[in-house]
Amino acid sequence: MEASLFRYDFVIKGLLGALFASISAGFAGTYIVSRRMVFLSGGITHASFGGIGIGYFAGINPVGGAAVFGILSALGIEYLSVKQKIREDSAIGIMWALGMATGIIFIYLTPGYAPNLISYLFGSILTVTYGDIIALGIMSVVLIVWFTVFYRTILYISFDEQYARTFTRHVNLFRYVTTSLIALTIVLNIRMAGVVLVLSLLTIPPNIAMLFTKKYPLIVAWSMLAAFAGTAAGYMISYYAGIPVGATIVFTLVVIWILAKLATRIQLRFLKNNDKNLLTNNK
Repeated sequence: MEASLFRYDFVIKGLLGALFASISAGFAGTYIVSRRMVFLSGGITHASFGGIGIGYFAGINPVGGAAVFGILSALGIEYLSVKQKIREDSAIGIMWALGMATGIIFIYLTPGYAPNLISYLFGSILTVTYGDIIALGIMSVVLIVWFTVFYRTILYISFDEQYARTFTRHVNLFRYVTTSLIALTIVLNIRMAGVVLVLSLLTIPPNIAMLFTKKYPLIVAWSMLAAFAGTAAGYMISYYAGIPVGATIVFTLVVIWILAKLATRIQLRFLKNNDKNLLTNNK
């Protein structure tokens, strides 16, 4: 990267946004993938669009509206699936449809034109403000504290919820709180990649990490590294190529995943060939 680029304020803001987005991808993304709740997170993401529409209509910050709507949607999905015995995929579909429909209705009712709507749908790291960065930074600190203090409980819930219930009787409370934090994380990353692509920003890095390790703390660490590499590289590629930032970041992360997958396959084949050669020589 050219040193002269650091003279531009939007470059500094973009890289800071990439850093905090990477931290959230490490903690929240690993939890999402480990608990196999990608579809749930997708429902939260699209349901939060209702809050964006209400925010525009009410003349308040759309991110604030999306945060409230996202948390309520997350808690609603958990409540419907746990208390009302509705299948989780059905609960997700209901909240997903409700959020998108609400957003569309309120945006239609908003007088005039909503000029920044595209940035919320597809993301624009170039429009990230210092307020967005501060919010992402605070969210990153909250995630670090929450996952560090309650690491063992969250680990058990992620991989074996039944066993977790023998460890603590507050599993449902941990699920509600963690899901709410996930919802907030998703909403705060919408400005980075947009409603359409934000889930990829959180789920691709953990999948890259899991190619190299199965230990939860290392998955978190590798996810952060992969997320920052993909986000920063995608950011710079989009800058020089003049193409949409959010889509470029996600595309770059997918390319990194493909290369990592190929690297692990080549390594596995190399190890198998070595084992065969050792057996042949021993004979």
